[in-house]
Amino acid sequence: MTGLEDLRRALARRRVLLSSGLAAAAVAAGLSAVAPTAEPEVEVLTASRDLVAGVPLAADDLATASLPAGVVPAGVLVDAAAAVGRLVAGPVRQGEPLTDVRLLGAALLSDDDVALPVRVAEPATAALVRAGDVVDVLSASPEGGVAAAVVATGLTVLSVPALGDDAGEGALLVLAADRPTAARLAAAAVTGRLSVVVGAP
Repeated sequence: MTGLEDLRRALARRRVLLSSGLAAAAVAAGLSAVAPTAEPEVEVLTASRDLVAGVPLAADDLATASLPAGVVPAGVLVDAAAAVGRLVAGPVRQGEPLTDVRLLGAALLSDDDVALPVRVAEPATAALVRAGDVVDVLSASPEGGVAAAVVATGLTVLSVPALGDDAGEGALLVLAADRPTAARLAAAAVTGRLSVVVGAP
């Protein structure tokens, strides 16, 4: 009888071990079924340094970063070759993903044009201007009493950077202008208060 009882005990121990193993396997399978899967990542273009408005992008202005697909902004750029040469529409911070609304087409600048930042005296007027508008620039004496003079006409607005802490000093517009016109505007900004009038394209 002793031998038979030993056999029964051995079989019982094996059943316990087998049951424990099956239970552990079931728990592991359940955990793997409910564990979240890794979200796929997307490689996107970012700014390699702080960028200012109105400057054409160069290759060394660009970097890449891998972001989870769920947080990638709409319109994000992924092709560096398609981004180089396009104009920055507004200030961009280092590491910020570049999207289609942050850049303007290089076609807005002709071969003889430059992108010129111009500060106008009235932020409220600049708030009515949009990229692509055509404007005339006028200059008035800070002392008043003299009619405003037309400095330049038919200039395309490249971008309207957001107002910053210095909004009290006026608002910034980035205009496309040939070099002689850019020189006149720079001189007028020193001696007078600039304003713009939106005209027809």
